[in-house]
Amino acid sequence: MSSLTFNLDSGHPTPLYHQLDRAIRFTIATGKLTVGDQLPTVRQLAVDLRINANTVAKVYAELERAGILETRRGVGTFVRARHFEAARDEDRERELRELEDHFLAKAGHLGFSADDAVEHLRNRLKKAK
Repeated sequence: MSSLTFNLDSGHPTPLYHQLDRAIRFTIATGKLTVGDQLPTVRQLAVDLRINANTVAKVYAELERAGILETRRGVGTFVRARHFEAARDEDRERELRELEDHFLAKAGHLGFSADDAVEHLRNRLKKAK
C-alpha cells in the first residue's frame, strides 16, 4: 500500500473522480493491486493526491457498489475477492483505448497527424529493441 501511487492531472478536462476511478481500476487490472490488498484511507489518499476527501469517498463508494472494493468498518478498504479475469481484460482494454485517445488528441494538438504519431511510436519501439 505504501508504494501505491495514482497520477491525476488537475489540468485535464476529465473530472478528478473519473481519473481516480480509472486509476484504481487500472491498478487492479494490471495486478499492481490484487485481491485482499488494502487501499489508503480516504483521508490519506486525499492528502497524498491533494484532492478533496469527498472525491475519494465518492470513488471508493462507487467501486464498492460495483463489487470491486469492500470496506471493512474500522479496518479499511480492500480489493474485493471476486473473479477478475474478464473485468481485468475489459479494464485493460478500456484503459488502453483511453490512453490512445489521449495520446492522439495531444499529438493532434501539437500538429501531428495520427499516422505521424503512430509512425513515431513504431520507430521508437524499433530503437528500444
